[in-house]
Amino acid sequence: MPSKTKSVFVCNECGYESVKWAGRCQGCGAWNSMTEQIITTQKTTQKEYGGTVKAAFAKPLNEINASDEVRFLTGINELDRVLGGGIVKGSVILLSGDPGIGKSTILLQICNCLKDKLNILYVSGEESAVQIKLRANRLGVDNSTVTVMSETDTQAVCEYIKSAKPDIVMIDSIQTMQIDEIASSAGSIVQVRESTNMLLRTGKALDIPIIIVGHVNKGGDIAVPKVREHMVDVVLYFEGERNQSYRILRSIKNRFGSTNEIGVFEMTDKGLCEVENPSAMLLSGRISNVSGGCITCVIEGTRPILAEVQGLVTTTGFGNPRRMSTGFDYNRLNLLLAVLEKRMGLYFSNLDTYLNIVGGMHIDEPAADLAVCMSLVSGLRDIPISDNVIAFGEVGLSGELRTVPRVAARINEAARLGFSECIIPKSCTKQLTSVPKGMNVIAVRNLKEALDLIK
Repeated sequence: MPSKTKSVFVCNECGYESVKWAGRCQGCGAWNSMTEQIITTQKTTQKEYGGTVKAAFAKPLNEINASDEVRFLTGINELDRVLGGGIVKGSVILLSGDPGIGKSTILLQICNCLKDKLNILYVSGEESAVQIKLRANRLGVDNSTVTVMSETDTQAVCEYIKSAKPDIVMIDSIQTMQIDEIASSAGSIVQVRESTNMLLRTGKALDIPIIIVGHVNKGGDIAVPKVREHMVDVVLYFEGERNQSYRILRSIKNRFGSTNEIGVFEMTDKGLCEVENPSAMLLSGRISNVSGGCITCVIEGTRPILAEVQGLVTTTGFGNPRRMSTGFDYNRLNLLLAVLEKRMGLYFSNLDTYLNIVGGMHIDEPAADLAVCMSLVSGLRDIPISDNVIAFGEVGLSGELRTVPRVAARINEAARLGFSECIIPKSCTKQLTSVPKGMNVIAVRNLKEALDLIK
């Protein structure tokens, strides 16, 4: 039957569709984000398929053999940890992050690690083949099993995949891919969604893993549409500050592994280098006998990581005191300040308070509450905390200290890096069966007992 076209207005921020234009999106509230998209539809009938409809097939769950799962090890241990043990055959991985964070770099490094093992198709819509070769030379990548294609036509790429049948496909990036039948520009909501869907169906049908690079919007989130994250199997996100060389690869979604694992890298002139001991990296350059610093231990997936919390308290020069937090939730900081004022009698109302997690780490775990409070009180009293002390525990609104999980792993990591005293909630002692040699564990019941140790 003849195709029909219709016009819809799609929000560039959230993907909300409307038949009429509006100045403000009803889905996310963004202003001037509705753009017109032309959609071509074609109705089909049962007669066009020869009078037959393909029958669906179902199989009992206990008859499905899961031993056929195949994982490709990338050769980059930090990446394999985040993926849950490697790239699953037939999976679709979405890799996103800020511009210049290292997305294209890690793809070429994967190609270098998998040389002489797998046939790789590298599709780039942003760079020419010569530009990719120049970047590969800079990174020391020389692999005869890598095929480079500079193409933006999604259908042409899928046809090549069907004919060449590579072992792994890399798309850099999905915002440059487009389907000619869709009357919209590359990077639009419809083009990104349909291109991802076409690549996904091709990879699933041929059991070929596909790694797709996606851009981010001005808010730092993965660029629209949001449905793309639901379509793929794994969503990875690169985090890092532009003025720092360290990068954190975090798994937002993973159908084949944990979403709590992180990988730590350092950006060098030779590409991304793995950081096998993030705790030592985050604590490097620490100054002794300075007030306002306290070490804590947080759990990222299966890995305990030590981080330094710095608190600075000073007299305000404004009518209202300033509150600033880097790497720690701002609302959580205000909550802890309220507990210190109400329960401990320490007033920060006329003081500027600054909190920083060293090394660009972002801590979301409540176990860092105790270290945050101790660093702020240390800065208020101008009394340094001993360099051999580590503290962790969740602080309640009544000033009590709550238990945190995996206490033994945190203490062992602290002992391995040379710390000799560990301040923990008293309720955590039930989890301890043994204490490392040379480690003195101090169990406290509430915040007052912990702050009394700052002398």
